[in-house]
Amino acid sequence: MGDMSNVPLAEIGEEINTVFRAFADSTRLRILHLLVEEEICVGNLVEILQLPQPTVSRHLAYLRKASLVDVRKEGLWSHYSLAPAQSCFQEKMYGCLTGCFTEVPELKDDARRAKQLRETGGCCK
Repeated sequence: MGDMSNVPLAEIGEEINTVFRAFADSTRLRILHLLVEEEICVGNLVEILQLPQPTVSRHLAYLRKASLVDVRKEGLWSHYSLAPAQSCFQEKMYGCLTGCFTEVPELKDDARRAKQLRETGGCCK
């Protein structure tokens, strides 16, 4: 959706609503924030977020449906990364992941746990 000139207004509105809904949920925001830095497997996301695997997977499915994350399968593991922005709006929202939410305590804690996990190798080597 890079060039929005030929896209119906209703479709643009739906994309904006979907992205806002994704960012409005704290768990999805935490996942997106982590994926700005690097690709992460589900097992490591579970450990970093300290949430049950079904909860993390449910939020990843929503983000995948919203075209905000990509998945790569490797053996038994699913590795997630931030999907390329499909519009200027989505690109600006991605920018907020690194600049707008720096004071959210959960994001700081997640970043600390992610760093520790990187140093120990995590579960999805």
